[in-house]
Amino acid sequence: MIRTIVVFAYVIFSMIFLVPFGVIAMLFHFLGLKKPMAWFVCWFATGWARFLIFLSGCTVIVTGTENIPKKGGVCFVGNHCGYFDIVLLLAYCGRPIGFVAKKELLFIPVLNAWVYMIGGLFIDRNSAKKALQTIHNGVARIKKGGGMIIFPEGHRSMGRGLLPFHPGSLKLATMAEAVIVPVAIKGSYDVFEKNYRVTGTTIKITFCNPIDTASLPAEDKKIILSDRLYSVIKEQLDAWA
Repeated sequence: MIRTIVVFAYVIFSMIFLVPFGVIAMLFHFLGLKKPMAWFVCWFATGWARFLIFLSGCTVIVTGTENIPKKGGVCFVGNHCGYFDIVLLLAYCGRPIGFVAKKELLFIPVLNAWVYMIGGLFIDRNSAKKALQTIHNGVARIKKGGGMIIFPEGHRSMGRGLLPFHPGSLKLATMAEAVIVPVAIKGSYDVFEKNYRVTGTTIKITFCNPIDTASLPAEDKKIILSDRLYSVIKEQLDAWA
């Protein structure tokens, strides 16, 4: 219980305390210093995430970081075990990344600012038009050399294993013709959701071999690509079983 209190206190107070610094970074971003500010926020978020992992008492085993492109647009496509997945990817991707968050987070003070500052895009799944605009914004970011995270399952698996991928979930990657790095994550559900208290556990992350969607035939970019990614991630998860 003490560990849970410490972790939540760190998250809450660090987010509140660091908001002014984030606002300054955003101002520099809008003044034309987008690239250096993106890397500054990445460096900051990496340090924040790694210290959070340290406080949680978790041991993280990371493999395959050599498969992460150093530059150019990229999509990280992974299984979604629990809340800790975003923290893990912030800690170990090694480059600026964003992700698509549900619009409800937009109405949570402080958290909404941080989601935006680290590259999050809010999506309204009740409006096809607004959702498509969010996808286009993500595509534009990737084409400019940025990175985005996609969880094709659509929601957290909560210990139920790898769930089916949603149709159209890879549209962000295929429209941008981005390089996809499949990511397999095991153990993040056990950190908090399993017992609803922070528990130090062993987490494994593997960044698998990248897939260049620009070189794929158009007919392969829907079902075949989705099935291929599902197989790659499941194979890695099964290897850990």
